[in-house]
Amino acid sequence: MKNLGAEPGRYVREKKFRASPPRAVIGLEAEFNLFVDGKKRRPEKVFGDPSRLVRRRMIPRTGKSFQLPAGGAIYFDTGVIEVATPIVELERGCCHRATRLLWEQIRYLRAELDHWGKVRGHKCRLQGFSTHYNFSFPDGRRSKSRNATKLAFLLAHILPVPVILLAANRQSSAVGVRPRKNRLEVTADFTPDPALMLATCAFIAGVVKTVLDWKDFGLRQLSRRGVLRPTPFRLRKHSSRRGWRITGDSLGQNPFTGDINAPLWKLRDGRMLSLRGVAAESLKLFRRQILRISDLSTLQHIAAVFDGDARSLLDFPKRPEAYDDVGRTIDWGRRRMRRWSRSRYEKVIHRVLAHEPMRIGQKRYRVERMNGWYQIDFREVGTNRRQTFNLDELVRLSAKKKPRPVMARKQKPAETRRHRRRAS
Repeated sequence: MKNLGAEPGRYVREKKFRASPPRAVIGLEAEFNLFVDGKKRRPEKVFGDPSRLVRRRMIPRTGKSFQLPAGGAIYFDTGVIEVATPIVELERGCCHRATRLLWEQIRYLRAELDHWGKVRGHKCRLQGFSTHYNFSFPDGRRSKSRNATKLAFLLAHILPVPVILLAANRQSSAVGVRPRKNRLEVTADFTPDPALMLATCAFIAGVVKTVLDWKDFGLRQLSRRGVLRPTPFRLRKHSSRRGWRITGDSLGQNPFTGDINAPLWKLRDGRMLSLRGVAAESLKLFRRQILRISDLSTLQHIAAVFDGDARSLLDFPKRPEAYDDVGRTIDWGRRRMRRWSRSRYEKVIHRVLAHEPMRIGQKRYRVERMNGWYQIDFREVGTNRRQTFNLDELVRLSAKKKPRPVMARKQKPAETRRHRRRAS
Protein backbone atom coordinates (compact mmCIF):
# COMPACT_ATOMS: atom_id res chain seq x y z
CA MET A 1 0.00 0.00 0.00
CA LYS A 2 1.32 3.44 -0.94
CA ASN A 3 1.84 5.95 1.85
CA LEU A 4 2.34 9.57 0.86
CA GLY A 5 3.85 10.35 4.22
CA ALA A 6 1.40 12.83 5.70
CA GLU A 7 1.38 12.92 9.46
CA PRO A 8 -1.91 11.60 10.86
CA GLY A 9 -4.27 14.42 11.64
CA ARG A 10 -1.97 17.07 10.17
CA TYR A 11 -3.28 17.15 6.59
CA VAL A 12 -5.33 20.23 5.71
CA ARG A 13 -6.76 20.90 2.26
CA GLU A 14 -6.03 24.22 0.58
CA LYS A 15 -8.96 26.59 0.74
CA LYS A 16 -8.67 27.47 -2.93
CA PHE A 17 -8.60 24.37 -5.08
CA ARG A 18 -6.50 24.74 -8.21
CA ALA A 19 -7.80 23.28 -11.46
CA SER A 20 -4.56 24.12 -13.31
CA PRO A 21 -0.94 24.09 -12.15
CA PRO A 22 0.39 27.34 -10.66
CA ARG A 23 3.64 26.98 -12.60
CA ALA A 24 4.33 26.73 -16.32
CA VAL A 25 4.25 23.19 -17.71
CA ILE A 26 4.96 21.42 -20.99
CA GLY A 27 3.44 18.38 -22.69
CA LEU A 28 3.82 16.61 -26.04
CA GLU A 29 1.31 14.75 -28.20
CA ALA A 30 1.74 12.58 -31.28
CA GLU A 31 -0.86 11.34 -33.77
CA PHE A 32 -0.56 8.23 -35.93
CA ASN A 33 -2.41 6.61 -38.76
CA LEU A 34 -3.07 2.90 -38.22
CA PHE A 35 -2.34 0.35 -40.95
CA VAL A 36 -3.51 -3.25 -40.60
CA ASP A 37 -2.20 -5.69 -43.20
CA GLY A 38 -1.14 -2.77 -45.37
CA LYS A 39 -4.53 -1.02 -45.32
CA LYS A 40 -5.28 2.22 -43.52
CA ARG A 41 -7.91 1.62 -40.86
CA ARG A 42 -9.78 3.73 -38.33
CA PRO A 43 -8.78 2.59 -34.83
CA GLU A 44 -12.37 3.04 -33.63
CA LYS A 45 -13.50 0.43 -36.16
CA VAL A 46 -10.71 -2.01 -35.35
CA PHE A 47 -10.56 -1.81 -31.54
CA GLY A 48 -13.62 0.12 -30.41
CA ASP A 49 -11.72 1.95 -27.67
CA PRO A 50 -8.14 1.82 -26.30
CA SER A 51 -9.08 -0.55 -23.45
CA ARG A 52 -9.53 -3.32 -26.04
CA LEU A 53 -6.04 -2.79 -27.39
CA VAL A 54 -4.01 -2.43 -24.18
CA ARG A 55 -3.82 -5.63 -22.12
CA ARG A 56 -3.37 -4.08 -18.69
CA ARG A 57 -6.24 -2.35 -16.95
CA MET A 58 -5.98 1.40 -17.49
CA ILE A 59 -7.21 4.27 -15.37
CA PRO A 60 -9.99 6.11 -17.23
CA ARG A 61 -9.60 9.80 -17.94
CA THR A 62 -12.07 12.58 -18.61
CA GLY A 63 -13.81 11.88 -21.92
CA LYS A 64 -12.90 8.78 -23.92
CA SER A 65 -9.19 8.65 -23.15
CA PHE A 66 -7.27 6.32 -20.83
CA GLN A 67 -4.08 6.60 -18.82
CA LEU A 68 -1.42 4.29 -20.24
CA PRO A 69 0.65 2.20 -17.82
CA ALA A 70 3.69 4.00 -19.27
CA GLY A 71 2.45 7.26 -17.74
CA GLY A 72 0.80 9.09 -20.64
CA ALA A 73 -2.64 9.06 -22.23
CA ILE A 74 -4.09 7.31 -25.26
CA TYR A 75 -7.24 8.04 -27.22
CA PHE A 76 -8.69 7.65 -30.68
CA ASP A 77 -9.24 11.02 -32.32
CA THR A 78 -11.11 11.24 -35.65
CA GLY A 79 -9.42 8.28 -37.28
CA VAL A 80 -5.97 8.48 -35.69
CA ILE A 81 -4.35 7.06 -32.57
CA GLU A 82 -3.07 9.80 -30.31
CA VAL A 83 -0.70 9.43 -27.38
CA ALA A 84 0.19 12.25 -25.02
CA THR A 85 2.66 12.76 -22.21
CA PRO A 86 1.67 13.84 -18.71
CA ILE A 87 2.49 17.44 -17.92
CA VAL A 88 6.09 18.20 -16.98
CA GLU A 89 7.26 21.24 -15.05
CA LEU A 90 8.83 23.85 -17.36
CA GLU A 91 12.35 23.85 -15.95
CA ARG A 92 15.83 22.74 -16.93
CA GLY A 93 15.64 19.28 -18.47
CA CYS A 94 11.90 19.45 -19.21
CA CYS A 95 12.36 19.00 -22.96
CA HIS A 96 14.46 15.86 -22.41
CA ARG A 97 11.84 14.52 -20.00
CA ALA A 98 8.89 15.31 -22.27
CA THR A 99 10.57 13.83 -25.35
CA ARG A 100 11.57 10.72 -23.42
CA LEU A 101 8.02 10.37 -22.09
CA LEU A 102 6.49 10.62 -25.55
CA TRP A 103 8.76 7.92 -26.94
CA GLU A 104 8.00 5.73 -23.93
CA GLN A 105 4.30 5.97 -24.82
CA ILE A 106 5.08 5.18 -28.46
CA ARG A 107 7.16 2.16 -27.47
CA TYR A 108 4.40 0.88 -25.19
CA LEU A 109 1.76 1.35 -27.89
CA ARG A 110 4.00 -0.39 -30.42
CA ALA A 111 4.37 -3.42 -28.12
CA GLU A 112 0.60 -3.66 -27.59
CA LEU A 113 -0.05 -3.47 -31.32
CA ASP A 114 2.52 -6.19 -31.98
CA HIS A 115 0.87 -8.47 -29.41
CA TRP A 116 -2.62 -7.78 -30.78
CA GLY A 117 -1.45 -8.53 -34.32
CA LYS A 118 0.39 -11.70 -33.31
CA VAL A 119 -2.63 -13.14 -31.51
CA ARG A 120 -5.00 -12.37 -34.39
CA GLY A 121 -2.67 -13.01 -37.28
CA HIS A 122 -2.41 -9.41 -38.50
CA LYS A 123 0.48 -7.08 -39.17
CA CYS A 124 0.07 -3.59 -37.72
CA ARG A 125 2.14 -0.49 -38.18
CA LEU A 126 1.98 3.16 -37.16
CA GLN A 127 2.46 5.94 -39.69
CA GLY A 128 3.55 9.28 -38.25
CA PHE A 129 1.02 12.07 -38.69
CA SER A 130 1.70 15.04 -36.39
CA THR A 131 3.37 16.22 -33.20
CA HIS A 132 1.96 18.89 -30.88
CA TYR A 133 4.15 20.86 -28.48
CA ASN A 134 2.02 22.29 -25.65
CA PHE A 135 3.00 25.04 -23.23
CA SER A 136 0.82 26.45 -20.48
CA PHE A 137 0.30 30.18 -20.16
CA PRO A 138 0.68 31.26 -16.50
CA ASP A 139 -2.33 33.16 -15.12
CA GLY A 140 -0.07 35.61 -13.32
CA ARG A 141 1.27 36.95 -16.62
CA ARG A 142 -2.06 37.75 -18.25
CA SER A 143 -3.15 41.26 -19.20
CA LYS A 144 -4.89 42.99 -22.09
CA SER A 145 -1.65 43.10 -24.06
CA ARG A 146 -0.46 39.71 -22.82
CA ASN A 147 -2.80 36.78 -23.40
CA ALA A 148 -2.66 33.38 -25.06
CA THR A 149 -4.14 34.61 -28.36
CA LYS A 150 -1.69 37.49 -28.75
CA LEU A 151 1.20 35.23 -27.73
CA ALA A 152 0.21 32.59 -30.29
CA PHE A 153 -0.09 35.20 -33.05
CA LEU A 154 3.34 36.61 -32.19
CA LEU A 155 4.92 33.15 -32.09
CA ALA A 156 3.38 32.37 -35.48
CA HIS A 157 5.72 35.06 -36.87
CA ILE A 158 8.82 33.71 -35.07
CA LEU A 159 8.68 29.91 -35.01
CA PRO A 160 7.81 28.64 -38.52
CA VAL A 161 11.15 28.83 -40.35
CA PRO A 162 13.30 27.27 -37.57
CA VAL A 163 10.65 24.63 -36.80
CA ILE A 164 10.38 23.75 -40.50
CA LEU A 165 14.12 23.00 -40.55
CA LEU A 166 14.01 20.96 -37.34
CA ALA A 167 10.74 19.04 -37.73
CA ALA A 168 9.49 19.08 -41.32
CA ASN A 169 10.14 16.80 -44.29
CA ARG A 170 9.57 16.99 -48.04
CA GLN A 171 5.94 15.90 -47.69
CA SER A 172 5.08 18.29 -44.85
CA SER A 173 2.51 20.95 -45.57
CA ALA A 174 2.33 23.33 -42.59
CA VAL A 175 3.61 24.51 -39.21
CA GLY A 176 1.03 26.13 -36.96
CA VAL A 177 0.37 27.78 -33.61
CA ARG A 178 -2.98 27.49 -31.83
CA PRO A 179 -4.09 29.41 -28.73
CA ARG A 180 -6.09 27.35 -26.26
CA LYS A 181 -7.87 28.31 -23.05
CA ASN A 182 -4.85 28.28 -20.75
CA ARG A 183 -2.08 27.13 -23.06
CA LEU A 184 -0.74 27.35 -26.57
CA GLU A 185 0.00 24.55 -28.98
CA VAL A 186 2.61 24.40 -31.74
CA THR A 187 1.69 21.87 -34.43
CA ALA A 188 4.13 20.26 -36.85
CA ASP A 189 4.65 17.06 -38.76
CA PHE A 190 5.63 14.00 -36.75
CA THR A 191 9.40 13.67 -36.39
CA PRO A 192 10.59 10.03 -36.32
CA ASP A 193 14.05 11.11 -35.14
CA PRO A 194 14.01 11.51 -31.31
CA ALA A 195 17.07 13.78 -31.34
CA LEU A 196 15.42 16.15 -33.83
CA MET A 197 12.20 16.07 -31.83
CA LEU A 198 14.19 17.03 -28.74
CA ALA A 199 15.87 19.86 -30.67
CA THR A 200 12.48 21.10 -31.90
CA CYS A 201 11.03 20.99 -28.40
CA ALA A 202 14.03 22.82 -26.92
CA PHE A 203 13.95 25.56 -29.56
CA ILE A 204 10.22 26.18 -29.07
CA ALA A 205 10.59 26.16 -25.28
CA GLY A 206 13.47 28.63 -25.44
CA VAL A 207 11.49 30.99 -27.66
CA VAL A 208 8.41 30.76 -25.43
CA LYS A 209 10.46 31.43 -22.30
CA THR A 210 12.12 34.44 -23.97
CA VAL A 211 8.91 35.97 -25.31
CA LEU A 212 7.11 35.56 -21.97
CA ASP A 213 9.57 38.09 -20.54
CA TRP A 214 8.66 40.74 -23.13
CA LYS A 215 6.55 43.68 -22.00
CA ASP A 216 3.76 42.96 -24.47
CA PHE A 217 2.99 40.59 -27.32
CA GLY A 218 2.42 43.12 -30.09
CA LEU A 219 4.04 42.64 -33.51
CA ARG A 220 6.13 45.77 -32.90
CA GLN A 221 8.30 43.59 -30.69
CA LEU A 222 9.59 41.82 -33.81
CA SER A 223 11.38 44.89 -35.16
CA ARG A 224 12.43 46.03 -31.69
CA ARG A 225 14.08 42.69 -30.97
CA GLY A 226 15.57 42.23 -34.42
CA VAL A 227 13.50 39.20 -35.42
CA LEU A 228 13.96 38.42 -39.12
CA ARG A 229 10.76 38.75 -41.15
CA PRO A 230 10.51 37.19 -44.62
CA THR A 231 8.43 38.94 -47.22
CA PRO A 232 5.89 38.02 -48.41
CA PHE A 233 4.59 36.46 -45.19
CA ARG A 234 1.01 35.22 -45.30
CA LEU A 235 -0.45 33.47 -42.29
CA ARG A 236 -3.30 31.06 -43.03
CA LYS A 237 -6.08 29.99 -40.71
CA HIS A 238 -5.34 26.78 -38.88
CA SER A 239 -7.05 23.70 -40.27
CA SER A 240 -8.67 22.89 -36.91
CA ARG A 241 -9.79 25.18 -34.09
CA ARG A 242 -8.44 28.71 -33.80
CA GLY A 243 -4.91 29.57 -34.76
CA TRP A 244 -2.57 30.28 -37.64
CA ARG A 245 -0.19 28.33 -39.79
CA ILE A 246 2.48 28.73 -42.43
CA THR A 247 1.84 26.67 -45.56
CA GLY A 248 3.73 26.08 -48.78
CA ASP A 249 2.47 29.32 -50.36
CA SER A 250 2.97 31.58 -47.34
CA LEU A 251 6.54 32.72 -48.03
CA GLY A 252 6.62 33.16 -51.79
CA GLN A 253 8.83 30.09 -52.22
CA ASN A 254 7.68 26.74 -50.85
CA PRO A 255 9.91 26.03 -47.81
CA PHE A 256 8.99 22.34 -47.80
CA THR A 257 10.07 21.63 -51.37
CA GLY A 258 12.57 24.40 -52.11
CA ASP A 259 16.35 24.38 -51.72
CA ILE A 260 16.95 25.20 -48.05
CA ASN A 261 20.58 26.15 -48.76
CA ALA A 262 19.90 28.65 -51.56
CA PRO A 263 19.25 32.38 -50.88
CA LEU A 264 15.68 32.30 -52.13
CA TRP A 265 13.87 34.09 -49.30
CA LYS A 266 13.67 37.86 -49.24
CA LEU A 267 13.63 39.70 -45.92
CA ARG A 268 12.07 43.03 -45.02
CA ASP A 269 15.53 44.57 -44.72
CA GLY A 270 16.16 43.76 -48.39
CA ARG A 271 18.54 40.85 -47.94
CA MET A 272 18.16 37.48 -49.62
CA LEU A 273 18.92 34.55 -47.32
CA SER A 274 18.59 30.81 -47.39
CA LEU A 275 16.13 29.10 -45.08
CA ARG A 276 19.10 27.94 -43.03
CA GLY A 277 20.44 31.50 -42.90
CA VAL A 278 17.14 32.83 -41.55
CA ALA A 279 17.03 30.13 -38.87
CA ALA A 280 20.67 30.61 -37.87
CA GLU A 281 20.21 34.35 -37.31
CA SER A 282 16.98 33.73 -35.39
CA LEU A 283 18.80 31.37 -33.04
CA LYS A 284 21.03 34.19 -31.75
CA LEU A 285 18.06 35.87 -30.05
CA PHE A 286 16.99 32.78 -28.12
CA ARG A 287 20.11 30.72 -27.49
CA ARG A 288 20.45 31.86 -23.85
CA GLN A 289 17.01 30.55 -22.84
CA ILE A 290 17.45 27.41 -24.96
CA LEU A 291 20.65 26.66 -23.07
CA ARG A 292 18.97 27.34 -19.72
CA ILE A 293 15.99 25.09 -20.48
CA SER A 294 17.99 22.23 -22.08
CA ASP A 295 21.76 21.71 -22.28
CA LEU A 296 24.79 22.57 -24.39
CA SER A 297 24.60 19.40 -26.49
CA THR A 298 21.04 20.16 -27.59
CA LEU A 299 21.88 23.79 -28.38
CA GLN A 300 24.86 22.64 -30.44
CA HIS A 301 22.64 20.20 -32.34
CA ILE A 302 20.16 22.97 -33.18
CA ALA A 303 22.97 25.25 -34.35
CA ALA A 304 24.49 22.43 -36.42
CA VAL A 305 21.20 21.81 -38.24
CA PHE A 306 20.82 25.53 -38.99
CA ASP A 307 24.45 25.83 -40.14
CA GLY A 308 24.24 22.75 -42.36
CA ASP A 309 26.64 20.70 -40.24
CA ALA A 310 23.88 18.28 -39.17
CA ARG A 311 21.08 16.81 -41.22
CA SER A 312 17.61 18.27 -41.42
CA LEU A 313 14.94 15.93 -42.75
CA LEU A 314 14.60 18.44 -45.59
CA ASP A 315 18.09 17.41 -46.72
CA PHE A 316 16.60 14.12 -47.92
CA PRO A 317 14.87 14.08 -51.32
CA LYS A 318 12.01 12.00 -49.92
CA ARG A 319 10.35 11.51 -46.58
CA PRO A 320 12.37 8.94 -44.58
CA GLU A 321 10.89 5.45 -44.39
CA ALA A 322 10.87 5.66 -40.59
CA TYR A 323 7.63 7.67 -40.87
CA ASP A 324 5.76 4.64 -42.14
CA ASP A 325 6.64 2.25 -39.32
CA VAL A 326 7.10 4.34 -36.18
CA GLY A 327 8.33 2.68 -33.00
CA ARG A 328 9.77 -0.44 -34.60
CA THR A 329 13.22 0.85 -33.70
CA ILE A 330 14.00 3.95 -31.63
CA ASP A 331 17.41 5.41 -32.36
CA TRP A 332 18.73 8.41 -30.45
CA GLY A 333 21.85 8.46 -32.62
CA ARG A 334 25.10 10.07 -31.53
CA ARG A 335 23.29 12.63 -29.41
CA ARG A 336 21.88 10.14 -26.97
CA MET A 337 19.61 11.75 -24.44
CA ARG A 338 21.15 12.62 -21.10
CA ARG A 339 19.87 10.62 -18.16
CA TRP A 340 17.60 13.18 -16.55
CA SER A 341 15.77 12.11 -13.42
CA ARG A 342 11.98 11.91 -13.38
CA SER A 343 10.19 15.15 -12.61
CA ARG A 344 8.12 15.51 -9.45
CA TYR A 345 4.87 15.24 -11.40
CA GLU A 346 6.13 12.12 -13.20
CA LYS A 347 6.95 10.38 -9.94
CA VAL A 348 3.47 11.03 -8.53
CA ILE A 349 1.74 9.79 -11.68
CA HIS A 350 3.78 6.58 -11.69
CA ARG A 351 2.73 5.97 -8.08
CA VAL A 352 -0.89 6.51 -9.04
CA LEU A 353 -0.59 4.04 -11.91
CA ALA A 354 0.35 1.29 -9.47
CA HIS A 355 -3.40 0.98 -8.66
CA GLU A 356 -2.60 0.43 -5.01
CA PRO A 357 -4.41 2.16 -2.14
CA MET A 358 -2.62 5.38 -1.19
CA ARG A 359 -2.52 6.52 2.41
CA ILE A 360 -3.07 10.25 2.86
CA GLY A 361 -3.22 11.27 6.48
CA GLN A 362 -5.23 8.65 8.35
CA LYS A 363 -7.24 7.59 5.31
CA ARG A 364 -6.67 5.30 2.36
CA TYR A 365 -7.74 6.14 -1.18
CA ARG A 366 -8.07 4.22 -4.43
CA VAL A 367 -7.61 5.94 -7.79
CA GLU A 368 -10.85 6.39 -9.72
CA ARG A 369 -9.86 8.48 -12.74
CA MET A 370 -7.52 11.14 -14.07
CA ASN A 371 -9.47 14.39 -14.15
CA GLY A 372 -7.66 16.31 -16.87
CA TRP A 373 -3.89 16.62 -16.60
CA TYR A 374 -3.61 18.15 -13.15
CA GLN A 375 -6.30 16.56 -10.99
CA ILE A 376 -6.85 12.98 -9.87
CA ASP A 377 -10.13 11.66 -8.48
CA PHE A 378 -9.92 9.14 -5.63
CA ARG A 379 -12.41 7.07 -3.64
CA GLU A 380 -11.89 6.72 0.08
CA VAL A 381 -11.52 3.09 1.09
CA GLY A 382 -14.42 2.12 3.34
CA THR A 383 -16.74 5.11 2.85
CA ASN A 384 -16.41 5.28 -0.96
CA ARG A 385 -16.45 9.07 -0.77
CA ARG A 386 -14.90 10.89 -3.71
CA GLN A 387 -11.91 13.13 -3.06
CA THR A 388 -9.94 15.11 -5.66
CA PHE A 389 -6.27 15.98 -5.26
CA ASN A 390 -4.06 17.91 -7.64
CA LEU A 391 -0.50 16.95 -8.51
CA ASP A 392 1.08 19.66 -6.38
CA GLU A 393 -0.81 18.46 -3.32
CA LEU A 394 0.34 14.92 -3.94
CA VAL A 395 3.92 16.08 -4.55
CA ARG A 396 3.91 18.02 -1.28
CA LEU A 397 2.49 15.12 0.68
CA SER A 398 4.87 12.60 -0.85
CA ALA A 399 7.82 14.82 0.12
CA LYS A 400 6.89 14.66 3.79
CA LYS A 401 8.86 11.95 5.47
CA LYS A 402 7.34 9.89 8.19
CA PRO A 403 9.09 10.57 11.50
CA ARG A 404 11.30 7.71 12.49
CA PRO A 405 10.21 6.04 15.72
CA VAL A 406 12.64 6.58 18.58
CA MET A 407 14.18 3.27 19.48
CA ALA A 408 13.92 2.48 23.18
CA ARG A 409 17.15 1.64 24.91
CA LYS A 410 17.67 -2.01 25.57
CA GLN A 411 17.24 -2.82 29.22
CA LYS A 412 19.97 -5.08 30.47
CA PRO A 413 19.03 -8.09 32.55
CA ALA A 414 18.56 -7.47 36.26
CA GLU A 415 21.37 -9.89 37.15
CA THR A 416 23.89 -7.85 35.14
CA ARG A 417 22.84 -4.62 36.89
CA ARG A 418 23.18 -6.21 40.34
CA HIS A 419 26.61 -7.58 39.41
CA ARG A 420 27.79 -4.06 38.45
CA ARG A 421 26.59 -2.61 41.77
CA ARG A 422 28.53 -5.22 43.74
CA ALA A 423 31.67 -4.59 41.69
CA SER A 424 31.49 -0.87 42.43
